[in-house]
Order: sequence, then C-alpha cells, then structure tokens
Amino acid sequence: MVSGFVTFIIFMLALGGMIFVHELGHFIAARWAKIEVEEFGFGLPSKKLVTLFTWQGTEFTIHALPLGGFVRPKGENDPNVPGGLASANPWKRLVVLFAGPLMNLLTAVIVFSMLISFEGVPVPGKIEINSVSENSPAQEAGMLTGDILVSLNGQSVSEVNEAIAVIRANLDKPVEMLVERNGEQVVITATPLSTRKASEGALGVALGYPTRDATIIESVSGGALVTGLQAATIVYLPVALIQGVIAPEDARFIGFKGIFDMFDVAVEEDVTSRQEAAAAPAGAPAPTPTNWTLNLIGILSISLGVMNLLPIPALDGGRILFTLPEILFRKRIPPQWENTVNGIAMLMLIGLMLFVNIMDFVNPAQIPTP
Repeated sequence: MVSGFVTFIIFMLALGGMIFVHELGHFIAARWAKIEVEEFGFGLPSKKLVTLFTWQGTEFTIHALPLGGFVRPKGENDPNVPGGLASANPWKRLVVLFAGPLMNLLTAVIVFSMLISFEGVPVPGKIEINSVSENSPAQEAGMLTGDILVSLNGQSVSEVNEAIAVIRANLDKPVEMLVERNGEQVVITATPLSTRKASEGALGVALGYPTRDATIIESVSGGALVTGLQAATIVYLPVALIQGVIAPEDARFIGFKGIFDMFDVAVEEDVTSRQEAAAAPAGAPAPTPTNWTLNLIGILSISLGVMNLLPIPALDGGRILFTLPEILFRKRIPPQWENTVNGIAMLMLIGLMLFVNIMDFVNPAQIPTP
C-alpha cells in the first residue's frame, strides 16, 4: 500500500512540472522574439518569497504556492509599451502563444517514446498472457503470466481478437487451452464465466503479443503517433458526446482531487506490479512492471496542451484567435475589447474550476483500475 503522502508528492511534481514546461515554452519563445520578460516565477502567482537571480532583465522568483510557474512578459496587454508582448508584430505573438501548448505536446511525445522504449514493440503472430487476475478462472486453472497461448479447444490462435472471440463463444463451458511455457507445451482447462464483469474478463487474463526492443526511430515515431491520436481523441470528444457515441455520464471534467485520485490508482498499480515482480520465485516468469503513472503524465500533458489551444478567450487559443484578424486582414481588434473579453472569460473559467473542484468532493469520479 502506497502512502497518500508519496502519491501527493508525485502528483505535485507531475502537475507542477507540466505547468512549468508550458510556461518555459512561452519564455523561450518570448526571448527568441526579443520580447522582454519581466519575471519568470516558480509557483503560481502569489506572494513572492525570494528572488533567485536576474538574467537579461528577467527576474527569476519563487512564490508561496509551489505549483508550476508563470511568465510575466513586459506589456502583456498594452500595445503602447515598447518591447512588450502586445506591441510585437502578430507573427511573433503567435509564436509565443503557440509555444506553451507545443511544449506540453512535445513532453507527451518524449513520455510516450520512453514508454515504448521501456515496453518494446509488439510482435504479432503469438499471443502472450500479460497478466492473470487474482481469484480468476485462469489463476485457479494454473495459467501463469508469460505463457504463450497456442490453441483453444484444438483451434490454433495467433491474433488477440481471434482468441477473445473463441473465449466469448464458450462462456460457462470448459475450454481446453494449450500453452507454451519455458519451451514445453502444457494443457490447461479453465471455464470462462459470464458472471464476471466485462472489465475483469471472463477468464481474468490480459492478452497481448510478445515484444522486442524498439529502435530509437520506432520509439520516437511511436511516441509522436500516440500523442497525435490522443490529441485527436480529445478534440473529437465533444462531437462524440453530441453523436451519442459516448454517454454523458462517462465523460466529465475533473479537478485537482480527481487528478490526484487518478495518480493514487496509477502509483498503487505501478508499485504493486514491481513488488510482485521482485517477489516472483527464481526461474518463474515474473509479471511485467506497469508504467501507468508515466502514461498518465503523458495523457495529462496532451490534455493541457490541447485545452490551451482551444479557441476559448483567456486561454492561449483564444488569444491566438484575436491575433488572426491582424494577420489575415491587416486590422487589429482593439486591445481594450480583447482585454475585456479575456477578463470576463477568465472570471468564468475560475468559476468553472471552482465548480468542478467542488463536484470532485460532492460527487467523486469513479476512477477505474488500469
């Protein structure tokens, strides 16, 4: 059992790191565009505790709320301030605004590339038992993690979907399974149960493919592909809700408590899997350690990047939307209008955040076990 304090530290470091990386992207882009940055703060904007140092006109500070960071460009909302953000040409402002979300997406690419490097690339053609649930029909029958599934009821299987179809066609009936274990073939008979939850599986096994080490190119390209697919899924989510593909109760906003609960489950699973791997008897196949925490960090990084690119006033995407008319039509929306809209939107977003975080306590989200 992992203590809540350990999970809290991991949660703070992960979430704070995502916010910090986002702001670092804005800072790097602003320096590239020769836009002056008055302050780079460590922590959320609050009471300044100490000034660490000053570099090229930027004051690096530590604030009382130790979560992430923030960047305060010169003349952020006033185009009359020379050398500031609002007075820069629209292309430079666009680069600065895009840089934060892009840093989050780049972080996700790195995270998923690491995961692919750790876990390897699946090799189709053989089916491997990735895990066996406690007190499941598979465990009671003697199936072990690492077994290679050769056939079901005498029918050769080499694809996961094919094996699942055979199992589902024989619910509540004994199924004879031929598995390969340490170079030997073993016959196991187990009964898939229709009474088990869909999330548990009728047999209680997770099926996958054996893996091989991934090359650097495969890791990076795979990380980019996973990031792109996850980002597209987030963008498609509202459409899926409207079309009824996803039930409203299966999609909801969560706040800090909900995210903490997700980390709590992920960290617990990762620690347990490593303890089980360390406790495996010598010579016996050890369960593969999970990396759900790292996977969660990647998904949250994508969510932060995509959400900030949505055309919502006060967010980076909303500010980008105000910049486009100046690029397309050579005519700038009056800054006072932009500031007013962004100010109202920020108040509404703060209200939404308060509501979401309160609902996390009133009606906690059900966090599924990975």
